[in-house]
Amino acid sequence: MRHEKRAAMRLSGIVEESIVDGPGVRYVVFTQGCPHRCPGCHNPQTHDRDGGYEIGAAELTEKFKRSAAENPLLSGVTISGGEPFIQARCLVPFAEAVRIAGYDLWIYTGYVMEEITARADRDEMALLARADALVDGPFVEELRTLERRFIGSSNQRIIKLS
Repeated sequence: MRHEKRAAMRLSGIVEESIVDGPGVRYVVFTQGCPHRCPGCHNPQTHDRDGGYEIGAAELTEKFKRSAAENPLLSGVTISGGEPFIQARCLVPFAEAVRIAGYDLWIYTGYVMEEITARADRDEMALLARADALVDGPFVEELRTLERRFIGSSNQRIIKLS
């Protein structure tokens, strides 16, 4: 797996209030760049590694803190994609700040948990250690489902980590 070596992360965008990317009202960070490129992906604009815009962890954290201060209903943060784990090193400080601020953290990935843990990459494991839940597995168009909340296809799992 090729990790990003940039000092700043690349994001596709931020949604300050979402009710579809995990439980409660969530602050959602959409990373830019995805090696999976799943057919039928809900976020195909996030596939290009050079798309989106650069932002540092400190700036992202400040944006999140401002949004959280203005929204007492905010209950958690979701990091989605793109593929967050290709930018794990840059995301760890942000994930740590989310946890310190007392919010739960969900991460969506096209990898399965077993792939991530088998690689035992230091940055990926650090990001995973800060998550409360991992939604894992690629989106499979033939398995698309509307029956389960917070997933797109029936092969995906919501793994509680905390």
